[in-house]
Amino acid sequence: MRRRVAYICVAGSLALAVASLALAHPSTMLGVPRAGVEGQGRGGGARGGGAGASEASVATPRTADGHPDLSGMWGGGGGGGGNRDFEVDAQGNALDIFPSRRCGPTQVKCSEYTNQSYDGEFTARMNANRPLYKPEYWDKLQYLDMNTNKEDPIFACQPLGVPRVGPPARILQTANDVVFLYAAGGASTQPAEYRIIPTDGRPFDKIRSQDVYFYGLSVGHWEGDTLVIKAIAFNDLTWLDKGGLFHSDKMTATERFTREGNALVYDVTVEDPEVLLEPWHMTPRRLRLNASPEAFLPEGLPCKDYDHDNMVTQIRH
Repeated sequence: MRRRVAYICVAGSLALAVASLALAHPSTMLGVPRAGVEGQGRGGGARGGGAGASEASVATPRTADGHPDLSGMWGGGGGGGGNRDFEVDAQGNALDIFPSRRCGPTQVKCSEYTNQSYDGEFTARMNANRPLYKPEYWDKLQYLDMNTNKEDPIFACQPLGVPRVGPPARILQTANDVVFLYAAGGASTQPAEYRIIPTDGRPFDKIRSQDVYFYGLSVGHWEGDTLVIKAIAFNDLTWLDKGGLFHSDKMTATERFTREGNALVYDVTVEDPEVLLEPWHMTPRRLRLNASPEAFLPEGLPCKDYDHDNMVTQIRH
């Protein structure tokens, strides 16, 4: 009896200690470091050491023409110095930026994150910010969602496109254009993708194209300290996001990039009057500058779907 009482007392003491730690550092119980999670501006706080208010307090570098300099490695980049803990949503929650079901077409072996409890197609349901489709497209949306393992373009080795690809891993800025480099986990199944966008003052309403593209035709201009990029001429082969969120070739995407010290806010609005009831404003993202001299964008493997033709159920292994 005394031994049982002693066990109960020890267990109670341990539980009290764990609870105290959780109150002091609530995010550590979820494997998320507390530092840098507090919200900053529209996009929430950036994560990682030295994040939070200290990033916004750093003077924003500017180019010779006075515009903020967006150049740099953002959101962790690829290898060497960066994991993806650099990116959070407006509430300070870590963003799941792994492609679809984490076992992408380029991966022959998937030794972790294959349990459905960690499957991005399921966890994405927690995001309440989803586009509103016209009623006549609800059946199509549900079909694509229910059959996402066969219908998701990522499994056909297609680029993610805008806006699903998210912010670039690296930005190179000149006086007349910006270059976006996408690579590593957030850039779909392709080895590397890029966009070269003019910012030389050409009017957006002059864009005309007989062709359509995965990343559209883009033109940028400055509104104060924010770089605004508008894009049209998209094909209808990509999704806005996982879960069957398709779009038409009438889509227009407006991206906004605002640098605040060593943080970058990425904001996107999608307009598609063909299939959407109203414009969709994606949840803004806030990324931290990765200044590590070892950060780089690794070369990816050619995309090849190893198991699509052999699938017999909705579960992808």
